Amino acid sequence: MTVRVDHLVTSGTFSLDGGTWDVDNNVWIVGDGAEAVVIDAAHDADAILRALDGRTLRAIICTHAHNDHIDAAPALAARTGARILLHPDDLPLWKQTHPDTAPDGELADGQVLTIAGTDLRVLHTPGHAPGAVCLYAPDLNTVFTGDTLFQGGPGATGRSFSDFPTIVDSIRDRLLTLPPATVVRTGHGDSTTIGEEAPHLAEWIARGH
Repeated sequence: MTVRVDHLVTSGTFSLDGGTWDVDNNVWIVGDGAEAVVIDAAHDADAILRALDGRTLRAIICTHAHNDHIDAAPALAARTGARILLHPDDLPLWKQTHPDTAPDGELADGQVLTIAGTDLRVLHTPGHAPGAVCLYAPDLNTVFTGDTLFQGGPGATGRSFSDFPTIVDSIRDRLLTLPPATVVRTGHGDSTTIGEEAPHLAEWIARGH
């Protein structure tokens, strides 16, 4: 069966450091007509289940553990039997949202997850969060960047567990080295490409945001 990427937008809140903000999140579903993985189970397990449309969910992959990216993960896992996968450096953030549960498995840099015959390579890209990862699917000409890289620049680094020089290093060394035509599918907002973002690295550093 043909592998496809399905896109769902869910709405909820992001909370950290005593503040709460309304957010819309991108949920990405990668698979074929029989099986799939979910990248970032945000806000609405029911909506994600409807988008799966009866397919077997093999894994719930967390790009990082800010609450708006993982709040629906335990409910979705309970209803599907899928394993939740998270980089261990983000466990402190996970525990802020789900103190009584834990992910089922760990993500590691260089790890390859295969769904419907398509490889997703884990790239550890700390900065927005210590355990932030991106998922590179060369066969799909796509990288799923969570909140590490957006259209227009890096993810936010002004809150706990984040660091601007680290995210710049991650983007420069792990993402901008991908082919320029690679589609960047982000955690919020519109998609972009590596080629569109690469020329602006010096501007981001100068802004230092």
